Amino acid sequence: MLRTWLKIVPLLFVILTGCSDQEEAGAKPVVQNESELAVSDTFTSGSYTMIGEKGKLGFIGGAATFKAGESNKYMWHFWGEESELDGPFKVIGHNQETNEEVVAFETKELAGPNNGADAHTPSSMQLLSEGTWELDAYVDGELFGTVVVEVE
Repeated sequence: MLRTWLKIVPLLFVILTGCSDQEEAGAKPVVQNESELAVSDTFTSGSYTMIGEKGKLGFIGGAATFKAGESNKYMWHFWGEESELDGPFKVIGHNQETNEEVVAFETKELAGPNNGADAHTPSSMQLLSEGTWELDAYVDGELFGTVVVEVE
């Protein structure tokens, strides 16, 4: 009987040890629910209030400026090195509640300094449905930053 236990105990140890490392066993880490994203902060640059990430990117307007299905003008501003701000600009919007995704805006290049920022571009954006929207801003195909807005 003791011999049987001596064979079983190491086997149980190997099984339990192999299953305890969930990452190696293929278990997926817990990911924060994207719908819990907070609306981006507002900040001041020059004489304008912007929504976004101070010192990185933002656009003139506030969190309450988006109405579902209505197009409006937004002036995007960017801070960074000239090499980071060179190339086409695209905004991809993603509704956190409905998973709807749209190209909200795109242009071939950014303009020069404006309102204290290193680059800027005027845009016209329309988000079709209510909810929390994540606006991913790409410069030259690379994610530059994200602005989160609430659409009424």
